[in-house]
Amino acid sequence: MVFYPFFPGYPFHHHYPYHTAPIYHGGHWGRPPIYHHFGYPFGWRYDETPDDLLPDDAKRQRDHGNQPFVVNIEEETEGNNTFRTALWTGKHLQVTLMSIPVGEDIGLEVHPDVDQFLRIEEGQGFVQMGPTQNNLDFERDVDDDDAIMVPAGTWHNVTNTGNKPLKLYSIYAPPNHPFGTVHETKADAEAAEGHYSH
Repeated sequence: MVFYPFFPGYPFHHHYPYHTAPIYHGGHWGRPPIYHHFGYPFGWRYDETPDDLLPDDAKRQRDHGNQPFVVNIEEETEGNNTFRTALWTGKHLQVTLMSIPVGEDIGLEVHPDVDQFLRIEEGQGFVQMGPTQNNLDFERDVDDDDAIMVPAGTWHNVTNTGNKPLKLYSIYAPPNHPFGTVHETKADAEAAEGHYSH
């Protein structure tokens, strides 16, 4: 992209560019340069791309926090094919989408200072929770529309026991993963953030 700095009368009266197409970088869509001539008279800055300019799959890979946001959470969850994607990360909570392959699990973990809510949108699973990793005395089968509440400090795991990917979303309060987190697979998640035993 060629950038034309703006000075009054140079080299034309209209400010260029008004907007640029979305940029795909680092495996994700978003944050292309948008030219702002009010308050940014000598250059451009990075800003968010409006959702209507992004393809559907790019919208699902983008963290919309900490901005006002409305979404069809069922549609987004069922359309997600990554192990974990942060959909919205704010100051006090975070929403992530998850897809657990057949026969696999999220992984045994504990969040000492984070409460967690999970809702199953599609598939079947088995939930285990307990006070220690060797004492998971709470066990439940879960299905479409079931919600799981995990108190801070509780060891927990969710296993896909069905015959198709387990689609769910998770709410952390406060946030548990970095802004913009996208883990294509469980292996990617473990490589990036360890086994979440934190």
